[in-house]
Amino acid sequence: MLRTIPPFFIAVVCVLLAMVTIQSGASVAKQLFPLIGPEGTTALRLGFSAAILCLVFQPWKAFPQLGQRVPVIVYGLSLGGMNILFYYAIERIPLGIGVALEFTGPLAVALLSSRKKRDLFWVACAITGIVLLLPDMKGDERLDPVGVVLALGAGACWAFYILFGKKTGNQGSGGMTVALGMSVAAIVLVPYGAFHQGVALLSWEVIPLGFLVAIMSSALPYTLEMVALRNMPAQGFSIMMSLEPAIAAMAGFIILAELLSIWQWLAILLVIIASVGSSISTTKSS
Repeated sequence: MLRTIPPFFIAVVCVLLAMVTIQSGASVAKQLFPLIGPEGTTALRLGFSAAILCLVFQPWKAFPQLGQRVPVIVYGLSLGGMNILFYYAIERIPLGIGVALEFTGPLAVALLSSRKKRDLFWVACAITGIVLLLPDMKGDERLDPVGVVLALGAGACWAFYILFGKKTGNQGSGGMTVALGMSVAAIVLVPYGAFHQGVALLSWEVIPLGFLVAIMSSALPYTLEMVALRNMPAQGFSIMMSLEPAIAAMAGFIILAELLSIWQWLAILLVIIASVGSSISTTKSS
């Protein structure tokens, strides 16, 4: 039965499931910040995720050759950077806005790979949405400027994650690749989190939630995304993520009771429109 399902359809389903689980996991993770901060939450998320993925996929059985290790390392560092910067960002700004700003990374991958003048309109939509989200230091609903910069930094890491995820995904099993990448991220950021939070990471109050975050925010969605990247081009993957800001905003509202203003919802909508428009343009050209 599965052999008759088009690979692109499988990729679409994987991306949608990944978006729902990762944003729900981010909402749970934010509830850990008062206990162990973004550093500790990142350490638990990456540590548990790396352990789970390595047990499942046993990446040591197909360890990349010396010349193929650099893309895997960059992929893992991009994944880790995306995690820690995003958690630092949503500690300061609402989840939906953080994702919308972070989304500039994959959107840039999609738009920069296009050669059409009409795509400039979608670029304008994205830029307008970002401008609407920039901090208004005089308003009652102003955003933390540091949080905005951190979210944009996470977006840059996300762009590298997509590009190098595609390159490493073509070298072998997607599950093994994401396990190796997660291990690279964990090697760097687990000690970082332990340094900042110490024995608090070993509390039975946080370990179950940390394990849940690892499943929802890393192990499951990153594996699904790697499967998707193996069945669609990087540009198509980037565009498929267009619904993520809205999903994040809804998760923030349902789980964290985060309310957004009309202007902030408009900004998120403009970012989504930019992605959908770019998707239509790409489809017509193929």
